[in-house]
Amino acid sequence: MRIAFFGSSLVSSYWNGAATYYRGMIRALAARGHRITFFEPDAYERQQHRDIDNPSWAEVVVYEANESAALKAVSQARSFDVIVKASGVGIFDALLEESVLSLKTSTNLIVFWDVDAPATLDRVNHDPRAPFRRLIPNFNVIFTYGGGDPVIRAYERLGAADCVPVYNALDPETHYPVEPDTRFEADLGFLGNRLPDREKRVEEFFLQPAAMLPERRFLLGGAGWSDKPMTGNVAYFDHVYTRDHNAFNSTPRTVINISRESMARYGFSPATRVFEAAGAAACLISDGWQGIDLFLEPGREILVANSAREVVEHLLALTKDQAHSIGAAARRRVLAHHTYSQRALQVEQVLEGKAMPVAGVVS
Repeated sequence: MRIAFFGSSLVSSYWNGAATYYRGMIRALAARGHRITFFEPDAYERQQHRDIDNPSWAEVVVYEANESAALKAVSQARSFDVIVKASGVGIFDALLEESVLSLKTSTNLIVFWDVDAPATLDRVNHDPRAPFRRLIPNFNVIFTYGGGDPVIRAYERLGAADCVPVYNALDPETHYPVEPDTRFEADLGFLGNRLPDREKRVEEFFLQPAAMLPERRFLLGGAGWSDKPMTGNVAYFDHVYTRDHNAFNSTPRTVINISRESMARYGFSPATRVFEAAGAAACLISDGWQGIDLFLEPGREILVANSAREVVEHLLALTKDQAHSIGAAARRRVLAHHTYSQRALQVEQVLEGKAMPVAGVVS
């Protein structure tokens, strides 16, 4: 199939947490013989902060950040078999959603791929006049990168013809264990951009434990935190390019996943970072959310904390050997059940009308 994909960016992770998800999915689809063209706007300085060159497994079309260029990009997708509009492009989202649907025929598929379904659903449920709400029934299928049954039911109530979670996963050629890097030495590392519905949870699950354990070293990576008050035992690295993600995950004694508030509330929404860290055999601590045991086994493949105190307890109790054992078990699990090759097969079969659940995951 020829697939046109309108997203935030394939080549840059700068203020673009979905980048590794896009790369993993599209690379795996290309390996199955599909031809993908990724359309992205020249916005938010992403092109100036590229992580990768244009890849061999997808064509990248960068269009100017204006309405005319966006509409021209959509017109280029007219002849494709599948046209995907992802959530969170960042500019002209409503225009793109209307425009890609205008290309719908009896011989193509128009897909909405929601990389932040909890936030999208909250927005349209709180505002019945939201333009996207009336468009939902017109898409052939809505893919989400998480959410399980709560998100499926919510989209179905809004008239979606079909809603299928396609969870984050591991690309083992991209994320894997590497030698420790002194830049990232710490007892606990967290990687994530500063966002409104994440900040309070970062305070609770990362900054509070740091204040409670002044003798331990903490590492914060991600854009936007430079003016955030934090204790002196927290080192701040700013934006961490994807080329450094393996070292960031492989070096600290533990790393922590902290979900955005809406994702934690809906559950069944493992972040990309979960699989990146597991792929690097990191000992991962995660805030608690419903469905985590469908991806990694608490206590054996991941540690779960429901408060700052529980984060501290894990850090105090964990030995080096235990951390190594948990990280190794997580890596084995994701390689067996949670790779983008498996997710790509799922997507392919859904698009062909043959939906199939992902091994190891029950919605």
